[in-house]
Parts: sequence; C-alpha cells; structure tokens
Amino acid sequence: MPKFRRVLAWFIDFALVVALASALAVLTFNRISALVTDAPELAARSGFDLLTSRGDVVDASENLGLSLWNKSVLYVEQAFGLLIVATFLYQWACLALAGRTIGKALTGLKITPRLPGRAAVRAAVTTATDVAVYAVACVLLVEGQIALSVLVWVIAVALFLFNALPVLGPARRSLADRMAGTTVTGISLSRPDAMRPVHTV
Repeated sequence: MPKFRRVLAWFIDFALVVALASALAVLTFNRISALVTDAPELAARSGFDLLTSRGDVVDASENLGLSLWNKSVLYVEQAFGLLIVATFLYQWACLALAGRTIGKALTGLKITPRLPGRAAVRAAVTTATDVAVYAVACVLLVEGQIALSVLVWVIAVALFLFNALPVLGPARRSLADRMAGTTVTGISLSRPDAMRPVHTV
C-alpha cells in the first residue's frame, strides 16, 4: 500500500504543521489582546494624538485605531512568516539528516538520495505548496486585498494538487520529487534471504 503510506505520511507531517499553526495563532491572539488591553499606553497615546491633532478628536481616534490595526496585522504577518520558516526548516532538517520526516519514518518511507542540496529544494517546494502560498493568501485577506487573496488561494490549491496528484500515478513522484530529483521508497523491515540462517537436516 505505498500510495496509502504516502498519504498517511503527509497527514502526519501536516498535523505537525497544524499544531504549530495553532500555537502561533494562540500566541498572536495573546499579543493582539495585550496590545488592545494595555490601557495606560493607549491613554497616553490617544492623549498625545489629541494634543498634536489641534483638537481634531475624530482624526486622533482614527490615527489610534489605524495604529492598533497596523500592529495587529504585523503580528499576524509575523506568525505566518514564522510558520513558513519553521515548516521549511522541519522538512529540510529531517530530510538532510535522516532522509525522512516524522510522518515518513512512522510509515516506513524514506527519500533517496539523501543530499542536503536536494533536501533543501524538496523542502522548499513542499513548504510552498503546503503552507507558503496559502499563508500569502491569508495575509492579503487581512490586508484587505480580497480579489488578490482569492486569486492567490486558487493558485495555492492548483499548486497543491499539481504537487500531490502525481503521487497517485504510476511514477509516484510529486512535483517536489521531480524538482529535487528524489524518490520516495519503502523501507524493508525483513532481513534479506542471504542473511537468514540455513537449517540442515
């Protein structure tokens, strides 16, 4: 069941990415909450804005709100950026050092040949198709670029399918495999016949 093992390995690795994304989401929410609930800083900032706005309360409040929004967007962008970098480093380190990710190790698969350069290319393609392009779409949505965000989402889905679907074909090589010049193979857990003891009567 090599195809099933490939799919299961992907789900395990992607579950780790989702776990990291969830942790970053909680961290980002806490950062934004701390920003909004920091009453003394907000009071000082709004007071200074009011003084420098020559009594234009509406303009001062708009500037304060815009400042809070920009910082919140920055925190979200930082979280997505960290998710992309962490995903790439996970993929690259696992492939370069062990020739397999945690998901592939648990399902008895490995990447050949195991070379740091090829591992970096494979990790970059996998990160782009699984996480990075989706992250860009989300950031564009947060920034209010709705039409562009939808376009990037369509591109992200197309890239994901273009990377994943060939695994189900006869060659069983994803876009990441083809670009990196790698192959996913199974690990035999049984000993070769030559290593088995010979019993004589």
